[in-house]
Parts: sequence; C-alpha cells; structure tokens
Amino acid sequence: MRCQYHSVDTNNSGVGVLDKSVRILATLESGPHSLSELVAATGIARPTAHRLAVALEHHRLVARDFSGRFILGARSAELAAAAGEDRLLAIAVPALTALRDASGESAQLYRRQGDQRICVATAERLTGLRDSVPVGTVLTMQAGSAAQVLLAWEEPDKLHRGLTNAKFTAAHLAAVRRRGWAQSVGEREVGVASVSAPVRGPNNKVIAAVSISGPMERLGRQPGRIHAAAVVATASRLTEYIAKK
Repeated sequence: MRCQYHSVDTNNSGVGVLDKSVRILATLESGPHSLSELVAATGIARPTAHRLAVALEHHRLVARDFSGRFILGARSAELAAAAGEDRLLAIAVPALTALRDASGESAQLYRRQGDQRICVATAERLTGLRDSVPVGTVLTMQAGSAAQVLLAWEEPDKLHRGLTNAKFTAAHLAAVRRRGWAQSVGEREVGVASVSAPVRGPNNKVIAAVSISGPMERLGRQPGRIHAAAVVATASRLTEYIAKK
C-alpha cells in the first residue's frame, strides 16, 4: 500500500510532521478509515499516525464517525468556504437564496462526511416559523431527505450499510433514485418536513444535496408535490455550474 504514495513522498516540503498530516488528510478524502487502515494506506508508523490523527481531530480537521473511524472534520469545509476556492460553495448561497425566495422556506446545502452530513451553506427564511440549520451543523445520515439523497446513489454495499438503524428503507431509496428527489416528514425532527435533490460532480457522482425545510403545517405531508420541481432545478443549476471548466 505504501507505493501508492511514492509520488507524494518525493515532493515533501521538508517539514515531516506537516507532510504526514497532509498525507492523512488526503487519505481521508476517499472516506472513513480505521487507524489500521490509515497506517496501511499512508505508510506512516502506527504511533505517529495515531498521534497526528488525534491532533488533527483536536483542530477539527479530522473527526470520528459512529464506528470510531477517522473522517474529515467540519473545519475542512469551513476553510474552503472562507478561501472562496470551492466552486460549489462559491455559487451555493445565491442559488439557495433564490430557492428560499421561490419556495418561502429555508434552504440548505449538505455534504456527506462518513456517517454524518454537514450543512455547508444556507439561506434562512426571513420571517415566521423556520427550520434553522446554521452552517457547520452536523446531522445524522440515518434520517431526513438530504440523508436519503446522499445515500441513494451509493454503491450497493455502502448503501445497505447506511441503512442500518436508518428511518428509511431500501424501497424509499429506490423511489428516490427513480424520481430524482427525496422528501421526509417528521423523520429528522418532529414537526419538520423537507425536500432534497442531488448535486452531481465528476463522473455523475452525488457530491451534495440541496434541501428546503420547514414546519409540517406549511409544507404538509407530501412536500415534494409542491416543492420538488424548484429544489431539483436548483440542484441541476449547481451541477451544471460545477461541470463548467
């Protein structure tokens, strides 16, 4: 496994601890890793890998999933947003603002990190009852329409693992894939409904979920009937923007 990082090692900065930390972060881009998997993938000695991963966790660049595996932390998304170099985040806020204005509900953009999802952009409803999800909020992958979208197009083994203890079923996710959007009513939080659609990156991979959410008394028990078209259109615009070079 070490040989896959040979090209990285030949381009060291000369600051060993930094190079190894970056190697760990690069490895976690592909998904959750246990300590043993991290050691195998990076070639870093186990005590050093553990020490650096825990230090990165302290600074929120690394986090843990529900199984205790290492994943990228919320700070990564925050830094990308602050730097303005993330193409998706660069256009997300105006797109979400337009969606909020069209739907009358709060709009969010979620990304998956391991067994969790993180709100990376939002446009809050300006008045009245709203479902407030601040940027940086970490939510479960086991409930909610955004979780359904982020899981529905995963490879079969990952999909079925993700269904463990989930409030939705494989049949729900099959319906999501068929129609291209998801809805939930009281799934993540009592009294809250939502509608979500996928944002796709290279190779048509789902990289984020656009959502609107609000109280059931406004959205009803079939919120997708009213709002799916607007949510899907917003997600499609973000997908098209990412595809532009």
